[in-house]
Amino acid sequence: MSTAIFGSRRGPVLAAGVFAALALSGAAFAPWQMPASAAEDAVNIPPPALDEKPGEGSGKAVFAGGCFWGVQGVFQHVRGVRNAVSGYAGGAQETAHYETVGTGTTGHAESVEITYDPSRITYGKLLQIYFSVAHNPTELNYQGPDHGTQYRSTIFTADEAQKKIAQSYIAQLGKAKAFGEPIVTTLEEGRAFYPAEAYHQDFLERNPTYPYIVYNDLPKVEALRRLFPNLYSDKPVLVEAQAKG
Repeated sequence: MSTAIFGSRRGPVLAAGVFAALALSGAAFAPWQMPASAAEDAVNIPPPALDEKPGEGSGKAVFAGGCFWGVQGVFQHVRGVRNAVSGYAGGAQETAHYETVGTGTTGHAESVEITYDPSRITYGKLLQIYFSVAHNPTELNYQGPDHGTQYRSTIFTADEAQKKIAQSYIAQLGKAKAFGEPIVTTLEEGRAFYPAEAYHQDFLERNPTYPYIVYNDLPKVEALRRLFPNLYSDKPVLVEAQAKG
């Protein structure tokens, strides 16, 4: 198999069924089969000037930033996060399926729904991790080796408060020129989230030697540990564990 297959999860020569079998196998590959490019560097950015106040109960945030394996893997290691589920947002329920979303014609983006404890972490702090570690917000309709609108950088806001915080933070980072290029992250309102198939959940934790994960996603988890030591947790919250609950 060519290196291009592992640089991108959806090499054209991989049928969906074959890919799923490889993903589930956890098979190891020789160095020459590793993907051609590594994950992009994380960026140390300031926290948002506008944020929600610590509260009680439970909060939810939905972020899209490329392959959901890595985004989920990052937030599963964040203290105060109770659950992080890979899924799809932006399109209709009937098209919220991996193979269909992969066509780039559904309006969906691969997304992660984060359930968090507002007394331990705020929505704004989650945004800081999202922008600095989980993905590159300057890449339009792609992330690293993965291309298409299903990999777009998007924040799915739940209410006006989240929208205001996200808009303010994007403006703040833009004014500070925190990135070398303009931020292309969009905001989408009123979009439902649909969990992805079971074999996508906890993928990073279950497949730490999978070449795509090694090259593109484990560096993100390490960047989280390095840039946010007080928020990093060695023990991830797993969807499987929550389901058994």
